[in-house]
Amino acid sequence: MSTTDTDATELDIAQLARRTGLTSRTLRHYDAIGLLTPAWTGDDGRRHYGGREIARLQHILVLRELDVPLSRIGAIVDAAPDDAALAAHLTDHLAGIEAERDRYATLAATVRRTVAALKEGRPMTADDMLDGFDRTPYEPEARERWGDAAVDTSNARWDALGKDGQQRHLAAHQEVVEALGAAKRIGLSAGSPEVQEVVAKHYAWVSLFWTPDAETYCGLTQMYVDDERFRRNYDEVAPGAAVLLRDAAAIYAERELS
Repeated sequence: MSTTDTDATELDIAQLARRTGLTSRTLRHYDAIGLLTPAWTGDDGRRHYGGREIARLQHILVLRELDVPLSRIGAIVDAAPDDAALAAHLTDHLAGIEAERDRYATLAATVRRTVAALKEGRPMTADDMLDGFDRTPYEPEARERWGDAAVDTSNARWDALGKDGQQRHLAAHQEVVEALGAAKRIGLSAGSPEVQEVVAKHYAWVSLFWTPDAETYCGLTQMYVDDERFRRNYDEVAPGAAVLLRDAAAIYAERELS
């Protein structure tokens, strides 16, 4: 049955809130920002949703479960205007959900083995104890944003580094974060030589997996500001460090990448 068939699936706002666990206030907010418009509104002001709207809401909720920021969700669901496009999108999302399911199954097995080893006094290797914790939490969103080819290439380059190379790469990023924090604390400007040197290191760090041009590099650093998950990585060292990186990246991109 097409999701456009509404007779058997129509719900009013209160029913939809109960079925999803969302609040009516959240659903009204989704309407206000154009994310989820009801099929029709009654004379009493009550919103009603048909099959098409409920399918769109399912897409929204799946993306929320995959930690896609609300600011990005609208563009993604708008790119699935019909059943065929929606099915294609949900197929991609299903891969991310199933990967998380499998990861949690691995984690459960790891913890179960650790509990048994502790009770029995048996030693475990570090690899055994950490099995399942090596994850790429943003991969589903990255595939949605950049495409499978870019993510697959990035993953292959990451695997090729080996454990030592991966640790060095993570340490290099932490050095960038610390340097940005220090620059922010002492009041250096985005265009200062010291901050531009840090940004050059950040660009080189990113380019190990993907070489952005001026536009995409600026877009990436803007995302660091817009998305709380990324902004926190920088601002936990010094509030405003993510904004400093974004502003400095704009200058660097104009000078070096244009």
